[in-house]
Amino acid sequence: MSQPQVWVRTQGLLDKYLSGASMDYRKVIALYLPILIDQAFIIGLNLVNTAMISSAGVAAVSAVSTIDSLNIFLINVFVAIATGGTVVVAQYKGSGNDSMVSKAASASISSVSIIALGIGLLVMVMYNPLLELLLGSASADVLANAKVYLIGSCTSFLGIGIVQAVSGVMRGIGGSRVSMVLSLIMNVLYVLLNLVFINQLHMGVLGMTIAVNVARFAAAICALIYVFKMDASLHLGLRELFYVPLTMLKKIMAIGLPFAAEQMFFNGGKMLTQVFIVSLGTYAIATNAISGTIAMVYQIPAVALSMTLVTVVGQCMGGRNIEDARKFIKSFLWLASFSFVLMTIILMPLFYPLVSLFHPPAEIVKDIFWVLLINAVAQIPLWSISFILPSGLRAAGDSRFTSLTSMLTMWLFRIVLGYVLGIMLGFGIIGVWIAMNCEWGVRGALFLWRYQGKKWYKHKLV
Repeated sequence: MSQPQVWVRTQGLLDKYLSGASMDYRKVIALYLPILIDQAFIIGLNLVNTAMISSAGVAAVSAVSTIDSLNIFLINVFVAIATGGTVVVAQYKGSGNDSMVSKAASASISSVSIIALGIGLLVMVMYNPLLELLLGSASADVLANAKVYLIGSCTSFLGIGIVQAVSGVMRGIGGSRVSMVLSLIMNVLYVLLNLVFINQLHMGVLGMTIAVNVARFAAAICALIYVFKMDASLHLGLRELFYVPLTMLKKIMAIGLPFAAEQMFFNGGKMLTQVFIVSLGTYAIATNAISGTIAMVYQIPAVALSMTLVTVVGQCMGGRNIEDARKFIKSFLWLASFSFVLMTIILMPLFYPLVSLFHPPAEIVKDIFWVLLINAVAQIPLWSISFILPSGLRAAGDSRFTSLTSMLTMWLFRIVLGYVLGIMLGFGIIGVWIAMNCEWGVRGALFLWRYQGKKWYKHKLV
């Protein structure tokens, strides 16, 4: 087949599955590629950071991985509010109401920033009981490293809150390149500073906390300069951030609060699972941390699809085009599953070079391999229905159902089954991961049932 014929056939497939009345495949790809690059850098640099801190010893990587589970729990609360902003902005953009797009943008940035600052201050006050809860049975050197990293992380929450809010707004109006640039500034600077503080100055976890603060606040300053001085479409000024219309805040919170509650329960469950893992010993903590970091590499294309779908479906629903929204959700599901097949074919043969980056003790390499292999197989059919579908449903305004489903399946299946398999039956870390994969299947089945019906698109947000 000649090259022109291949392109004509490819273009025909793109038109069939990734084009609709709301937008064509060119716009979808233009939205997706910057987010894909962004996710590749975030996860790739996270892998490098984990590898760097691994050079400071098992105690350091165990402390960082455990506190990062708390950080993810906390950061996802204000990221959820930012997602509410993305949905509202995208729906107003789809409806063609530019003045309301600006109001939604300012409300999102203000509310996320205030919540991020409040969460950071609260955790700094309560760090002792939190460390006792998460690491009560851990060794003294793990606790010492965890204390430094927890307090240092919390001081950076305002910075990452501003970045997430601005990035969410830009994705909502289709400006995913801006969110990519902000993410690159933050994450590349973080890695470069870690190279200096960890590898050159041997400052360990303290160096990592300094790096994360400088990187996040530098990116936040760039984000604010962009929306105030460089963006021509939003027309935002400093005054707008201090005046948030209550009606707009309610719209954002209607999406953001159920999602925030979901993230709290969902990541709270993951933290409880982390407590199981701590009881299995320092090697189990390290196995979980390294496996989790490598597993995220497999998810790069699918996570980018999930984030892109929020904007795509949001704009479809703003124009009340249900047929397009349903079509795009279905296409993204198949694309995400295919991406897992492709990533598994590429990455499983590279297991030993990848795992060697983390300098793991020889005793845990076999467990890491089995965890990653089981997860790689399970996520091909299960990840998409568990994570892509709720992104589409939430973008249509169906936030309560998706949040309630995620909370219930996490606590009824992942935690209970994880404890039974991992602790009671003695399967250890592998049992905990099998429980997580099973929970994806249960949750995904419920989302598929919802998608087949009509209730998910009956919500009218704007």
